[in-house]
Amino acid sequence: MQPSVIGIDLGGTAIKLGQFTREGTCLQQLQVATPQPATPEAVLEVIAAAVRNLDPQGQSLALGLGTPGPTDAGGRIARVAINLQGWQDVPVADVLEQKTGRATILANDANCAGLGEAWLGAGRGVETLILVTLGTGVGGAIILDGRLFVGRTGAAGELGLISLNPQGPPCNSGNQGSLEQYASVQAIRRETGLEPHQVAAQAESGDEGAIAYWQRYGQRLGAGLASLVYVLTPEMIVLGGGIAAAAPWFLPATEAELRRRVLPSSREGLSLRLAELGNRAGMVGAAQLAWQFLAAKRG
Repeated sequence: MQPSVIGIDLGGTAIKLGQFTREGTCLQQLQVATPQPATPEAVLEVIAAAVRNLDPQGQSLALGLGTPGPTDAGGRIARVAINLQGWQDVPVADVLEQKTGRATILANDANCAGLGEAWLGAGRGVETLILVTLGTGVGGAIILDGRLFVGRTGAAGELGLISLNPQGPPCNSGNQGSLEQYASVQAIRRETGLEPHQVAAQAESGDEGAIAYWQRYGQRLGAGLASLVYVLTPEMIVLGGGIAAAAPWFLPATEAELRRRVLPSSREGLSLRLAELGNRAGMVGAAQLAWQFLAAKRG
């Protein structure tokens, strides 16, 4: 059997696992329910059992795990897990290595999604890109020279928390007027009283107010992305998350705003793409994380 790793995406209701070759072929995959309550002990036991179920012969070389929250810079400890009970500085890698006998590395789930899109999705063949996820919040990932950038403490890549308006709505992060306050599902609900798909349906039916709303949305998103482009000069920006389904209504305004705000020298060759992997991105990226971890260990 070809050498393989297992990528794992830990969510609040489901855990997705996939066994991948180095070239990105998915040999098999499995989904199991996240135990409730989702305590660390219960979740890690379910993950270990699922790994044994997926790969009973123990042929996979390593595990990569995407968690819904920040990790330490070394990819060993889950500092917090959003919507999971009792997760605080959990030594996930140590526990799973003991339970499964496989080397383990973890990263934030948005970071894994970025790695997935860079490996097998919209960013195939691109060395430097950012992923921005437009959903309940606004998250992201930074891929530099083909590798995930997490910064000194592991907390880099919170792209939705950059400031857009110093006097804007307060953010749970303690910031005010962050990009998230203008580009998330919560922002659309606050400003329109509707869900994003409802505003998109109104635009589709020709409603001028809805069309104008998406124009403003695209402009504000473009203003936020402009700051990221000036700092990182990526080859590509990948947009994911549920709101990206409304891209036909806001993407032209976003592209126009980037052209208006960013010097040609900073956006040379820049492309703006929609994510391709959907809810598989985290699992795929976790597998790539594992492959990169193995490569680094081998020197």
